[in-house]
Amino acid sequence: MDDKLAQELYSESLLLSNLQLGHSSTTHGFNEVDDGSLWGGSDEELDKTSDLDREWQRRHDQFHTIGYRDGLIAGKEASAQEGFNIGFKQSVPIGYNWGITRGVTSALACLPDDSRERLIETQEKRDKFLELYGCVNSLSASNALELFHDDILTKKAAEAKVKASGSGEQSSNPASLGRYTAKLQSLILGSPEIQVQFFHQDVSN
Repeated sequence: MDDKLAQELYSESLLLSNLQLGHSSTTHGFNEVDDGSLWGGSDEELDKTSDLDREWQRRHDQFHTIGYRDGLIAGKEASAQEGFNIGFKQSVPIGYNWGITRGVTSALACLPDDSRERLIETQEKRDKFLELYGCVNSLSASNALELFHDDILTKKAAEAKVKASGSGEQSSNPASLGRYTAKLQSLILGSPEIQVQFFHQDVSN
């Protein structure tokens, strides 16, 4: 009788222990799941932060490249415009006068002899005009550009020499486009019938 009662009490206590263990295990498992879900949420947040960082870096690199390219283009355009302005200012007077020299000498060379005699008084001057025409006509466009380039370099070197020495003397280039224009101007001075308007550059600029 006592043994039977003891067994029943043991069985009930064992059952209660199992139930408590089961509840504890279930609760612990819930916590694990809950903790896991919380950790899972943190991983997602970390992934989102990483994605934002990568996107920011990509945008930063993209805009940095665009800004660098735009700045480079703007700088090139500014430099090109400045170079164009300088080149235009240097070339227009020389090019204009060179065109006048070619045009006038060619026109005089193509005139009939009697028309040329009415415009130019002496045979000596007529021969000089024809000689100048031969020299000018023998120069091709590329030759003229080379002479122009040499004129610019010679002028820069002379200006640097004047700055360094402080003297006002400038050496002239014997093989320059300006030399042909100067020859035509001297010939026209003695021939009032020939009216030519040359380009006179303002030396103060």
